[in-house]
Amino acid sequence: MLIGLTGRNASGKGEVAKYLEKKSFYYHSLSDVIRDEIRQRGQPLTREVLIQTGNELRRQFGPAVLAERILSKIENDKHYVIDSIRNPKEVEILRGTKNFKLVLIKARIETRFERLKSRGREGDPLNFDRFRELEQREMEGDEHSQNLTRVEAMADQELINEGSLDELYRQIDQLFPDLIKEAPRPGWDEYFMNIAKVVASRSNCMKRKVAAIIVRDKRVISTGYNGTPRGTKNCNEGGCPRCNNLAASGTALDECLCSHGEENAIVQASYHGVSLKDAMIYSTFAPCLMCAKMIINSGIREVVYNLEYPLNDSSFRLFKQAGVIVRQWKV
Repeated sequence: MLIGLTGRNASGKGEVAKYLEKKSFYYHSLSDVIRDEIRQRGQPLTREVLIQTGNELRRQFGPAVLAERILSKIENDKHYVIDSIRNPKEVEILRGTKNFKLVLIKARIETRFERLKSRGREGDPLNFDRFRELEQREMEGDEHSQNLTRVEAMADQELINEGSLDELYRQIDQLFPDLIKEAPRPGWDEYFMNIAKVVASRSNCMKRKVAAIIVRDKRVISTGYNGTPRGTKNCNEGGCPRCNNLAASGTALDECLCSHGEENAIVQASYHGVSLKDAMIYSTFAPCLMCAKMIINSGIREVVYNLEYPLNDSSFRLFKQAGVIVRQWKV
């Protein structure tokens, strides 16, 4: 779950973020990307410099650059709170992830100015007119600038922060459990196909990394990835002449020493005495004819594949004749 925070200066975004950190959310701020750039340049860390540098980065690398740099640090197994979202493209790229909600923190300008004075942060304007002038510069702008007016309109939820911190915390406690409950878990096909893709990363094949996992009763019972046989030289060490010569697809198959992912998953199950009767196999590519015959004879009842294999027409005809279910599920 990614929770994005937006709002005007001193509205309370930092307090919301700190409270969520106590609730096991991991914290990132788009402003920290700008601060790192300012420190590298040796410039003073004022709000005006923050605005200017952020706009420069957006013009140079694209309006979503700050969000892109934060997303590169995101891991799928954690909840995150992401602060200081100020450009519509930042919202769009974050919303492109599976579970993102934008929350707007609101407070009157007079309330926010009093908070700003009391926090005493270096570089904050202490004159009300100057404070309002800087805020107006954040509200409207071109595609490479801050544009809080448009970002605020994109918010999924609002928190009104005019009272005490305890009142703010009560609002958070009411809102965020519902947002987290809305975050869907991956379905079984997505779950198992993503596992198969991770297994493929272990392949040592020089041409194509392929893997398969075998599942029964929603439990992984065997895995396999393509590569040379056990105890022989790995493909990426020169073990397979066909792969190391980068032969064209469908040619020199008699020179290929690599076992396929489906083949290895089935053989591994046999090696450990595991029955595959009525199991399912998830493969990152549709099975070839040789693997199709092994799948049928092993008792596997369903094949789910991610990408097409160039030579699978014969496999599909054989599966149909044998009554094996075949379907594609793309990651």
